[in-house]
Amino acid sequence: MSFDLVTPRSLAEAVALLDRDDPAVRPIAGGTALLLMLKSGLYRPTRLISLRALGGELGQICADADGGLRIGAMVRLAELERSPEVWRAAPVIARLLRTHSNVRVRNVATVGGNLAHGDPHMDLPPVLIALGAEVEAMRPGGRRRLRVEDLSAGYLETALAGDELIAEVIVPPQHGRRAYYAKCTARAADDWPALGVAVVLGRDGDRIAEPRIVVGAATETPTRLMAAEGVLRDGRIGEALLREAGRAAAAEAPVVADDHGSAAYKRQLVEIYVRRAIEGALG
Repeated sequence: MSFDLVTPRSLAEAVALLDRDDPAVRPIAGGTALLLMLKSGLYRPTRLISLRALGGELGQICADADGGLRIGAMVRLAELERSPEVWRAAPVIARLLRTHSNVRVRNVATVGGNLAHGDPHMDLPPVLIALGAEVEAMRPGGRRRLRVEDLSAGYLETALAGDELIAEVIVPPQHGRRAYYAKCTARAADDWPALGVAVVLGRDGDRIAEPRIVVGAATETPTRLMAAEGVLRDGRIGEALLREAGRAAAAEAPVVADDHGSAAYKRQLVEIYVRRAIEGALG
């Protein structure tokens, strides 16, 4: 298999090298997922556009004065895991990365590549969705923002056009809201999860405010559980509320069977792990 490898020196140059209508022309960042696809023959490119030289332009983590975060697309996952700015603004991101794949992958894989790959088994998208994060994508006509919630379009598919690149991830300030991510793996702790659940919520005395619940891995795309959120919203904190939210989540989640378990098994996992994630966020 032969293909051209091009290394642009700026984001604008990289975007200009893309082809909206040719799926055989694609960018490559860390390459941890794409190289596996090349080796297996699943993907056969004619041209790859290496983004390695854009680390200076897209490799920064910046904390906003209001408590938000701006994360460049070429930031490596290991850098995100260790970042003091991330630990202050959204520590749930740093914690989940400790068991996201292994340290060798995290030292190479990038935030932008993680999101653009569109694999539903990734840990990061459910958490970013629960945090209300957005991505800023660069395209020939300029930039556009879209919610991480709207990024996934199917298995290994995203809403990005063929001539768009993720430039930045924007995490809004949480204003005291608490976040927790719970995942279940069938084998090692850093294996692909059978289920991942992200919960973000606030507290108003003994009641829950502004809950967001997102499941991944057990579904074709990361999915918000709106009915379960409705159960929690303004509910009085207690065991009965957590049981009701878990049952609502299990009934609502569009789970799919795979090598990690049947749909029935995963529905049971959803009920259990949604409760655990809510408890973690409250705790």
